[in-house]
Amino acid sequence: MKTAFLFPGQGSQYVGMGAELMQYTEFARTMEEADDILGFPLTRMCLHGQEEELTLTANAQPALFAVSVGAQRILAARGIHCQFTAGLSLGEYSALVAAGALDFAPGLRLVRDRGTLMQAATPVGTGGMLAVVGLDRDAVRQVCEEARGGEVLSCANFNCPGQVVLTGHFAALERAAKIARQYGAKRTVMLPVSAPFHSELMAKCGEQFAARLAEVELRDPTVAFVSNVTAAFEMDASRIRVLLARQLWSPVLWEESMRLLLAWGVERFVEVGPGSVLSGFMKRINARVQVLRVENARTLGETLDSLQEVC
Repeated sequence: MKTAFLFPGQGSQYVGMGAELMQYTEFARTMEEADDILGFPLTRMCLHGQEEELTLTANAQPALFAVSVGAQRILAARGIHCQFTAGLSLGEYSALVAAGALDFAPGLRLVRDRGTLMQAATPVGTGGMLAVVGLDRDAVRQVCEEARGGEVLSCANFNCPGQVVLTGHFAALERAAKIARQYGAKRTVMLPVSAPFHSELMAKCGEQFAARLAEVELRDPTVAFVSNVTAAFEMDASRIRVLLARQLWSPVLWEESMRLLLAWGVERFVEVGPGSVLSGFMKRINARVQVLRVENARTLGETLDSLQEVC
């Protein structure tokens, strides 16, 4: 059975994530390695920190990356691998590690720098992201047109049927939430992120990040990697490097990416890392495929039981 590993992005973080996986040597060593690389107790922040501190982009990104890679290493140590991989925004870096294109240490430093640059792109409290549930894409685009009011407001994520995430200035997002409900949206939810990702407000940050990316070794993936920006398989390291920078201000084409994997015959999707956001998206995109998770001891056990054969 063709298997894809999916890695969550920012917004899936929570205090206590990874606590039950610390009993696994591969995971504990990954977190210890992360602390040493960064020079501060990332593990303590993940397990026992303050939510406000963990939510800050500069902290949330390396934390999610480390926890996700640690979870994937548990699977790898048991001979469980995949033929396809993708990650939601930040999750692309965990996916590239799983694909053999990026090493953990430079990847961790990179996402820490990414988070720092993205946080600095706009003052805290200036902008954010809003999930709109229950409207089609055309209706959401119309909401943006009506709510923009001279500020930045655009579509950031096309996650699954009936869910689009908006990004931009807070005042514009608040107007959008009101207008979306008038259009018949089932609900609107402000996401737990501290900046307007995937918007034009990140363009300058993307240019700065491109210079940082140029310093990091990136290899051609050894398993099929799907890019957020193109919703296509990208197997050339030099092109992936360009797309990772562009991703900061470009929409995330998640639904299209998942439909590509489905078209290639993927029947089993494993969400590796905190939360169940990507599992929920997949159930909305195609409820017939098998969806597994690796978040805690229970979900890991269930996944290991299901993966009797090597992926």
